[in-house]
Amino acid sequence: MEKEQQKNAIESLFERTKDYAETRIELGKLKAIRKVSEVVSSIASKIILGVILSFFITLLNIGIALWVGEILGKNYFGFFALAAFYIIIGFIVYATRNTIIKARVANSIIKKIDD
Repeated sequence: MEKEQQKNAIESLFERTKDYAETRIELGKLKAIRKVSEVVSSIASKIILGVILSFFITLLNIGIALWVGEILGKNYFGFFALAAFYIIIGFIVYATRNTIIKARVANSIIKKIDD
């Protein structure tokens, strides 16, 4: 009788351990899904805001180019001046891309995952 109780106790312990392990695995999966969904939703919202900001900047630049062109006497001079300004900005961003862009994006993703 005592051996049967020990056997039942051991079976119960194994069953509880198995249930615990399955629960921990399921919890890990749910946490991973939550983190991935947070990162993806954060990226999606930033992309949407980026598109809206791009439209704004594009229209603003057209207005500035026309204004500068009016000052310089020909509309296309304004577009050339703005293009020269942006090529200079492009070279600066390209030269500092590792510290400015890559590090910030990586840190943002890591921060979202750690939260």
